[in-house]
Amino acid sequence: MAEQKNVRYYIVFKGRVQGVGFRYRAQHAAMENGITGWVRNEYDGSVSMEAQGPLVKVYQMLDMLESDRWIRIESKTMREIPVEPDEKAFRISH
Repeated sequence: MAEQKNVRYYIVFKGRVQGVGFRYRAQHAAMENGITGWVRNEYDGSVSMEAQGPLVKVYQMLDMLESDRWIRIESKTMREIPVEPDEKAFRISH
């Protein structure tokens, strides 16, 4: 089977996404799915993320976040952005 090409998305989550372990859950889900990028809290109460990897794995990571019992994502906006070829990890940004 051919290896899927990587995609990268900039994602903004709104809802109950701060104070519920969202960033740590996101890091765990990203590592489990081989996703690189970062996640951070924003001043307006939202959480932003850049996630890079095979499209199916990005969506598996998002499914893990949406099924978490403490997190309540009311909306998310996603836009595709250029891949960063040298990125090796997923980090929590402050």
